[in-house]
Amino acid sequence: MFTDVKQTRLSNGMRVITSRIPHVQSAAVGLWVGAGSRHEPERLGGISHFLEHMLFKGTQKRSALEISRAIEGRGGYLNAFTQEESTCYYARVGYDRLPVAFDVLADMLLHARCSAADTAKEKQVILEEMRMYADQPQHVVQELLQQSVWPKHPLGRPVIGSAKSVAAISSEDLLRYKSQAYVPSRLVAAFAGLVDHEACVAMVASAFGSLAAAKAPRIQSFRDTVKPISVVQTGREIEQNHLAIGVRMFGRGDERRSVLRVLNVILGENMSSRLFQIVREKYGLAYSIHSSAHLQKDSGFLVVQAGLDRERGAKALQLIGREMLRFAETPVKAAELKRAKDFVVGQLRLGLENTSSQMMWIGDNLLSHGRFINPNEVIEKVRAVTTDDILRLAQSYFRQSRLSVAAVTPMQGGGLQETVLQEALQAFPA
Repeated sequence: MFTDVKQTRLSNGMRVITSRIPHVQSAAVGLWVGAGSRHEPERLGGISHFLEHMLFKGTQKRSALEISRAIEGRGGYLNAFTQEESTCYYARVGYDRLPVAFDVLADMLLHARCSAADTAKEKQVILEEMRMYADQPQHVVQELLQQSVWPKHPLGRPVIGSAKSVAAISSEDLLRYKSQAYVPSRLVAAFAGLVDHEACVAMVASAFGSLAAAKAPRIQSFRDTVKPISVVQTGREIEQNHLAIGVRMFGRGDERRSVLRVLNVILGENMSSRLFQIVREKYGLAYSIHSSAHLQKDSGFLVVQAGLDRERGAKALQLIGREMLRFAETPVKAAELKRAKDFVVGQLRLGLENTSSQMMWIGDNLLSHGRFINPNEVIEKVRAVTTDDILRLAQSYFRQSRLSVAAVTPMQGGGLQETVLQEALQAFPA
């Protein structure tokens, strides 16, 4: 998967990491910033995502159209995303176009205009994005769940912010936040493909080397002693019950993350999982049902999300709870454990076969973990997971004190009531 990974730290603290893949004809580059919704004061909620949008609106030497044409006009791809703890701007191009792609991304990060006129216009775009999400009950229920798992904490706020906070953000706020958050110690330049490490370091040093070293603002830590909100429910003009069950977990540095990864596969990650086979295949109570695990610096959660039959939602909820509890009561069988491990390993290998995925892996590793994690290290830890590991994890975390349930239900009847949601939680040990 990775045969030639190299790293360099510039004198100002910015880091460069490359993965050379000699048999390809393309290259991917990502500029990672350790700044996301978690780093925002509440009054500026959504500013990281807002700033991501604004960096595409023009620089001192390129218009918004010239930015996109510089990449797409050379057959490449350009995009970005914002998460709770990071933002990434990235491009994929033919290997001979890498200097141009990097120059565009660096220009965006260093010289974005963030003019008042562009800010006012893009504000309306983001408000429309919010309305789009508000029309998607599966997205609404996820936001409700996060608010419940991390009450009154930045991790519980939507990455996009609120209509009130976004409406109040000015171009001056954007530029000030950028100067405070986009500092060298929080920046990682990641390259993968037919690349040369020393040439990449030279490009980064030329563009970013003159930035002065600066301390980044501290993030608000999360105290696990804060009790999650157990149940939140709202009604909409919809046909299904949209359910999300969250189990507050540990952070990404916990060694049990490999155990959680395997447990999640068995629970609901694929079509072979227990939830899919029982709730959908055996009883026909849902079209969509799955589970996923998301870990941040010092906290995380395991999520079960489903769109459920409006008349038999209570039955589906009961089955989901039963399957979760089974992990804490009965050891997973050897054959099921092996299949789950093989799935994790196979998906990891398949997911790292192109330049973009390798760039994402090394960039996220360096930013989030402070080092490159060889996939073979991950595979070794996954292979070492035992049935007792899964049993202990479930016994420790599948408890009422760590659970939250969110539901978006039909207003015209057939919706999951709060009492039903509370009863489902009470089936778990305190």
